[in-house]
Amino acid sequence: MKFGKEFAAQMVQEWQQAYMDYNYLKTILKDVLRFKQRNTVLSPMATAANSTSSPLKRRVSLYRAFSGLTSRYRSGSPRKCSGSEDEVILINPVEDQEGGEGQYQTMFLNATDEGGEYELVFFRKLDDEFNKVVEHYKNKVQEAMAEADDLSRQMDALIALRIKVENPVLGGADINGIPSVSATVVHPINGRNTGWSCMEVIEEVEMSNEVNSNDDKRGSDDENSASGSQKKATGRHNSIEGFKPASLEVLDHVKINVEPETPVSTMKNIISSSKADLSYSKKELRKAEELITRAFIAFYQKLRLLKSYCFLNQLAFFKIMKKYDKITSRNASKAYLKMVDNSYLGSSVEVSKLMERVEATYIKHFANGNRSKGMSILRPKTKREKHRITFSLGFFSGCTAALLIALVIIIHARNVLNSNGGPKYMENMFPLYSFFGFIVLHMLLYSANIYFWKRYRINYAFIFGFKQGTELGYREVFLLSSCLAVLTLGSILSNLDMEMDKRTQSFQAITELVPLGLLILVLLITFCPFNIIYRSSRFFLIQCAFHCMLAPLYKVTLPDFFLADQLTSQVQAFRNLEFYVCYYVWGDFRKRENTCRGSKVFEAFYFVVAMIPYWTRFLQCLRRLFEEKDSMHLFNSIKYFLIVTAVAMRTLYELRRGMFWKIFAAATSGTATIIATYWDIVIDWGLLCRNSRNPWLRDKLVISNKSVYFGAMGLNIVLRLAWMQTVLGFTEAPFLHRTALTAIVACLEIIRRGIWNFFRLENEHLNNVGKYRAFKSVPLPFSYEDDDEVKSV
Repeated sequence: MKFGKEFAAQMVQEWQQAYMDYNYLKTILKDVLRFKQRNTVLSPMATAANSTSSPLKRRVSLYRAFSGLTSRYRSGSPRKCSGSEDEVILINPVEDQEGGEGQYQTMFLNATDEGGEYELVFFRKLDDEFNKVVEHYKNKVQEAMAEADDLSRQMDALIALRIKVENPVLGGADINGIPSVSATVVHPINGRNTGWSCMEVIEEVEMSNEVNSNDDKRGSDDENSASGSQKKATGRHNSIEGFKPASLEVLDHVKINVEPETPVSTMKNIISSSKADLSYSKKELRKAEELITRAFIAFYQKLRLLKSYCFLNQLAFFKIMKKYDKITSRNASKAYLKMVDNSYLGSSVEVSKLMERVEATYIKHFANGNRSKGMSILRPKTKREKHRITFSLGFFSGCTAALLIALVIIIHARNVLNSNGGPKYMENMFPLYSFFGFIVLHMLLYSANIYFWKRYRINYAFIFGFKQGTELGYREVFLLSSCLAVLTLGSILSNLDMEMDKRTQSFQAITELVPLGLLILVLLITFCPFNIIYRSSRFFLIQCAFHCMLAPLYKVTLPDFFLADQLTSQVQAFRNLEFYVCYYVWGDFRKRENTCRGSKVFEAFYFVVAMIPYWTRFLQCLRRLFEEKDSMHLFNSIKYFLIVTAVAMRTLYELRRGMFWKIFAAATSGTATIIATYWDIVIDWGLLCRNSRNPWLRDKLVISNKSVYFGAMGLNIVLRLAWMQTVLGFTEAPFLHRTALTAIVACLEIIRRGIWNFFRLENEHLNNVGKYRAFKSVPLPFSYEDDDEVKSV
């Protein structure tokens, strides 16, 4: 693989604009190469001229060296970065206003040579890219340093809480042997701020704990010895400003909020918005340790990405300079790469030191000193593709195709739909099996979305917040959908076979129970507590669904409202699930008859079930409006309220009929369709920007073919109009049963949602890229009073 592709493959996608633009620099070098090749063809004597000019260049460089023309670069601010006598470039580091390391400017000494203007453009762009990389890296390191300090203060409070909870007798005494971590600042090493001491003292805290615990047993004489050892530790950090002993009084200045978010805790927070005080219980300690553990793991992943960013960019500058030397036959890479090594990008060790301290701290305090266990958590193994997944996928896909062909042949050969029992079958059995068809179709589209997200490098795992190594790829989702399709088609075929076989006609009740058995099997697999069939993904889905059910009592995250949006496209599946209850509880399923349509209870639930997904989204928008104070959530809630109204009018028209309900249903459905279509395309997809670089699209696109976006917008409008088919009267067709036509319209809505999913996540990904948002924020358990005062100011 060429370096350009490998470089793009290993980028942190949310930082891709902050990486060195390797492809553009390579394009400039190609222009230099084409100019040289063209000049060589036009001038047959070019080789001889170059051979005669090289001694002249040698003499010029010697004259410059001895005439004092370059002496000012040796004593002044410009730096001569080449040890060779034939100098090509001089690099001038410009100090910033604070006197620190600023930007770099490269002076190309051969700009007057033929074709030198191309090389001059190359070095100008190279400087811009290098300064951009250094600035971004420096800013991210500073953010990491600040976060390390926050984690240090959190560890101060955690260790004090540990002492208070696990050893209350010792915790009640005045302990002065615990060194303060929060008071430390960056410790200079070799004249450079390394930042390692922001977390180094964390280990000292526990060491001092052990010393002080032994002090109570040894007596006052050993207390002097302990204080002497602490003085040695303090002497070891004598360059740390503010390093001083601290007692358990740190607990008097912190508040804790470790109560898990539940409907009860949400109601408590509404009544009292203040954070809970410390009660020194083991439950609080356990929850605080869990939160800080998550914070350490997330912080370590940030440091790994920073280290990768630094390494990849250094490698990119090395590759591009070597390519420059090869094309121009010069020796400028040595000078430039020496500057790169001496710069902040190449010489800073803050990230490496912080990684070492995080590893040591995590292993000591959260892995019981077991390094292999701690590192396996901090550095989870990358997920590998398994051959058995590919084999199983091909096997079940083939079975699905074979069963589908067999089903079509049987229905056509036995003329099932036109037989005497055909209408009964469509009224009773078809809704039961079409429920699984909707799920299979949705899973197939989701697997296709994952495939295209990965192809266009959209970080869907980060956006959804999947735990690293547990996210499902498109193969796994496709495998699950094909397995469900095999079970569903096998059940349909067995049902038809038992119904038409004279030997099994006496078991008609068992025949009718096949769909119910399939539903129970799927539910058992979904809620299975054992670690089989992607348990982490199943539980993640169940958790999100539970949050949707209890909206707005849970904080709304992207997976929650994304799942709720999926459920709005599965209204017909919810109605079919309701039909399961009616058919097997109130209906006479032994005779394949039901009285659901005539039941007032069924009609009431039929009316309510259709509105539940949209009402969930409405409540989620209100919760986000309450927390984020963003007016867009208000407009979004109004949109979903209009959709709820439209669904109610459409359902009433479907149940009651009449011109009055038809007019109301058409008016509300038309208004909701227009607003929802506009919101899909403009807000969720971020398209239809008039003044963008891509007219009527947006400035940044992940798909180079712009017609795809226009096609998706047109298809979204067309499929949205299918939503109004019940209002406009297209509920029956001469060649299709009413239930079949309803299922087709429901499938069109699922397809529209699948298309929406890709562009919605693409827009979210581009927003993360624009804000360089590559990490999830992890809540911390302790809140210092001084932090609250700063926020209030």
